[in-house]
Amino acid sequence: MTDDRRYLLGLIREGEHQQQDFKYRVEDAVKLARSVSAFANTDGGRLLIGVRDDGALAGVRSEEEIYMMHQAAYRYCRPEASIRFDTYHAEGRTIVVATVPRAERRPVMATDEQGQRRAYIRIKDENIVASPVHLAIWREEESSQGVAFTYGDDERKLMSAFREGEWTGLNQIVKRTRLPRHKVIVMLARCCRYGLAVWRMEDHRFEFALT
Repeated sequence: MTDDRRYLLGLIREGEHQQQDFKYRVEDAVKLARSVSAFANTDGGRLLIGVRDDGALAGVRSEEEIYMMHQAAYRYCRPEASIRFDTYHAEGRTIVVATVPRAERRPVMATDEQGQRRAYIRIKDENIVASPVHLAIWREEESSQGVAFTYGDDERKLMSAFREGEWTGLNQIVKRTRLPRHKVIVMLARCCRYGLAVWRMEDHRFEFALT
């Protein structure tokens, strides 16, 4: 067994997870950009290009696929995502491993089919559109001075919107606080940054709870 094959089979045995995705073929740089955005905005990760969903080696078929990989990172992601391409050979096929580090500046936005830019995050083995709260967290991370957490009437309303042991969606929190949506988003983001609240995705929606 060659070193390349041994290395690839070791990765494939891990399956698809939060930091790894299989791509049988690259037919659309726009779709591939979603994966690049998701990895860059979360914990980083790698794309095994030329690998089927069941882990079988299919190989990269043409230079066009390699071109689209570069397009995904450098044309359809803003800011441009950092990405490294490594080529391996096994069973007479060429496999490309595209490694995407966690971005220093977030969010990394991916352009969709309509030309709109969206940020994605990686949850388990899925690429999910980031919530407004995630966007607010990243905006504050980019602030040169940072924003301290203050506790006033609005923050008390936010805290009272939660029930003990309950996970609550953003819309429900806005309804309970009767505060402007944008203000609730900013406060939730600060609570998450300072460890006062946590988030999860359940039934295809983001939910929040106090720690």
